[in-house]
Amino acid sequence: MAPLGDGAAAAAAEPNLVVSFGEMLIDFVPDVAGVSLAESGGFVKAPGGAPANVACAISKLGGSSAFVGKFGDDEFGHMLVDILKKNGVNAEGCLFDEHARTALAFVTLKSNGEREFMFYRNPSADMLLTEAELNLDLIRRAKIFHYGSISLITEPCRSAHVAAMRAAKSAGILCSYDPNVRLPLWPSEDAARAGILSIWKEADFIKVSDDEVAFLTQGDANDEKNVLSLWFDGLKLLIVTDGEKGCRYFTKDFKGSVPGFSVNTVDTTGAGDAFVGSLLVNVAKDDSIFHNEEKLREALKFSNACGAICTTKKGAIPALPTVAVAQELISKAAN
Repeated sequence: MAPLGDGAAAAAAEPNLVVSFGEMLIDFVPDVAGVSLAESGGFVKAPGGAPANVACAISKLGGSSAFVGKFGDDEFGHMLVDILKKNGVNAEGCLFDEHARTALAFVTLKSNGEREFMFYRNPSADMLLTEAELNLDLIRRAKIFHYGSISLITEPCRSAHVAAMRAAKSAGILCSYDPNVRLPLWPSEDAARAGILSIWKEADFIKVSDDEVAFLTQGDANDEKNVLSLWFDGLKLLIVTDGEKGCRYFTKDFKGSVPGFSVNTVDTTGAGDAFVGSLLVNVAKDDSIFHNEEKLREALKFSNACGAICTTKKGAIPALPTVAVAQELISKAAN
């Protein structure tokens, strides 16, 4: 189970490296929207898993990214690591497990492009990553360490996640958290809420969707009091994404909102990851963005464009935009 050793020199030379930690899996997406899993005649196989989508989004936008996680030593696992490499992601933090399978998810696409998930991971290889297997050298080379909450659900991955996060923090690396609530994977709603909030105050930057604000606070996501109940001293930036409406931002010194872009939505899978990836590219280049509202608004407009474009195609990674495509949407909207 040796790590994959390519790209080490390249990453060492990259000052703006973002390391994503967590799960990568295969999404099976129905070839027709608006039907149940049982009714679907066929499925399109798409790579998925939020932290991996973020890593690919960063590379596609010209940033430097690496992924840390575990895969089944099976065809799907090797296919996924190949996809990371083809997308320019450093895979030296990837491991294979001979005794567990790569996770699968069947995704129901409703007619409006929203999704429901059915997961096959009992246990899948990503859940079995141990603290001893972590590539801490890679993590300590990062400018930003990014993670979700699915890796907190079960041991040993939970302990590995916490150890990686603590190593990043003690090395002075920015910690980025997108909880990506997936309720079917948690034992209960209360367990999900408690698990997600258990590491809340370790982060420097948090992105949540309006639905996640409603879930975590058990209140109205449009009520700013509820959003601000998620704020804590030491947080540099809290972002709430509001789907096609755009996003809201909160820092110690300023707050506001940036409108979204209207597009023909086919599949919302990966839109939040495209948004986060594009924002992390900009933060890695210049973290004065946390203190400069004009720079932050510009970056968030770009992130909104990236998120919107990602909804116009099926699957997450194939739909991730390049800088040119995102800028084209921004220019079109300005005219």
